[in-house]
Amino acid sequence: MQVLLDLIARHTSGHAVGVTSICSAHPLVIEAALHHAQRTGQDLVLFEATCNQVNQDGGYTGMTPADFVAFVHGIARRVGFDASRIALGGDHLGPNPWTTLEASAAMDKAEVMVAAYVAAGFRKIHLDCSMACAGDAEPLPEAQIVQRAVRLARAAEAAWQQAGGEAPVYVIGTEVPVPGGATEAIEGLAVTTPEAALATIEAHRVAFVEAGLEAAWRRVVASVVQPGVEFDHHSVIDYAPDKAVALSRSITTVPNMVFEAHSTDYQTRDALAALVRDHFAILKVGPGLTFALREALWALDAIEREWIEPARQARLREVVLQRLHAEPGHWRRYYHGQGHALNIDLQYSLSDRIRYYWPDARIEQARLQLFDNLRRDPPPISLVSQFLPHALHALRTGTATLDPQSLAMAHVSAVLDEYHHACHDQDRS
Repeated sequence: MQVLLDLIARHTSGHAVGVTSICSAHPLVIEAALHHAQRTGQDLVLFEATCNQVNQDGGYTGMTPADFVAFVHGIARRVGFDASRIALGGDHLGPNPWTTLEASAAMDKAEVMVAAYVAAGFRKIHLDCSMACAGDAEPLPEAQIVQRAVRLARAAEAAWQQAGGEAPVYVIGTEVPVPGGATEAIEGLAVTTPEAALATIEAHRVAFVEAGLEAAWRRVVASVVQPGVEFDHHSVIDYAPDKAVALSRSITTVPNMVFEAHSTDYQTRDALAALVRDHFAILKVGPGLTFALREALWALDAIEREWIEPARQARLREVVLQRLHAEPGHWRRYYHGQGHALNIDLQYSLSDRIRYYWPDARIEQARLQLFDNLRRDPPPISLVSQFLPHALHALRTGTATLDPQSLAMAHVSAVLDEYHHACHDQDRS
């Protein structure tokens, strides 16, 4: 993936540039990101899928890697976006979906998954074998984590040799918590020590070289660390640059590599810019975007209640809550409140477990009805101003229309603007 290699080279040569990694499978988020890229003239849009979300067994989206590529490219064709400007990544690729199996079986499936990702056209591959499988010691020793990552790198390289096209780039390391997010409130957060970060990189380098994967190692562009950013249900730990000075400086001793920061959702504009400046140049965001989409949908629901006669209302919010209570599988481990407190978590938790429910047929039917109602009877801009001020600004400046889908995407784009500022506006070259 030469465009990403070039960006990392620019960053390591002294330019405060980065890239936003959009971790969402929601079609409206993907479309919003493509429109945003068109508006801002970006050369590259990076979408990533996780191992739990997309794999050879379908993941929780029901999509294989090839399905996800077709899904994203289909949206791009519909909106007139050049697919050659889209990069696709696989996040936390490893045995995580199959940790109930013995390690040998889980790693066999992880190899198949990584090969399927590369064969489908994914070219940014995060190798994460940090999770213990059935029968493993806990925590898993780093030497074992590294050897498993090398095994998956070998599978990825073989798949690329067979598929052709651009060579994949790799990301190593992991952060805390593991994929899926924290299940409890955050009480404290330790920044990765420079010693630990450099030891992880060196252990992988040695293992890659010993496995005859020197060429692949030259395409390892980043290592995942914890710079001190995280969120739980109702709070955010903001990036504090003074606490990450030593970690930030440590990566400058490693040629052609940067850090990748996960869980950057809900960070402030200045914090995101500081992360990129401090060499956390790949910013992962996912729940923060679907949270913004939920905000927009709730706002449109409120507009409908003000504007559309009751008999015609879709009542999307009511339908969603009904389905959340009827099917608690995606949130039961995360939310422990009762009654009103539970309903607050279900709707407004920053963890945004509600994102797993948007494909539900009844919810989608209600969303379509809501959009249809507001298309048949467009609301006055004063109501848009009341409930969707970011979208109103986009409407007034010509980057959105009064169509409800356009308004929702404009609200999501306001979040993407913060990331674009962090990754692009600091480049003064």
